Amino acid sequence: MLGMVGWVTVPIPADGPGEVLLPVRGGTEAFAAWSDEEIEKHTRVLVIDCTSARSVIVTPFP
Repeated sequence: MLGMVGWVTVPIPADGPGEVLLPVRGGTEAFAAWSDEEIEKHTRVLVIDCTSARSVIVTPFP
């Protein structure tokens, strides 16, 4: 998961999880996502850490 680029489907608040879609095996799958900053829906993001099989930490991707 590290280094994957996806997009936000449920806004990520500063104090809780949102949701992102990431490419997996030719399709996309939803993951719970956390970030140090608020990220709006439809923003492209980069996975910088994985906290479990279905949870990731992301940052906005330019």
